[in-house]
Amino acid sequence: MARDLLLYNDENLQEQLKTAPYGLGFYTLRFYTERGKPVNRKTDWIEEFYLYPSGGTLRDSAFNIIVYDSRYDTYRGFLPPQRTDQKD
Repeated sequence: MARDLLLYNDENLQEQLKTAPYGLGFYTLRFYTERGKPVNRKTDWIEEFYLYPSGGTLRDSAFNIIVYDSRYDTYRGFLPPQRTDQKD
């Protein structure tokens, strides 16, 4: 059975980064939500979030900061995972 990458957790965030669209300095990710916040359980709502690695912030669709995590901050050494959708 395939893993549900829409569940919000560190492992799924890392996995989504491998194929997430990147532009204007952020990655577009999708997660199940409850009251506009990403959650680690299945719900009826899925929303887009934006990870800004230049500051380690995850933002909602209105670009409000949801979470800061230094593990995703390039200024603290974060390197995005190797993309799996790029051709050599």
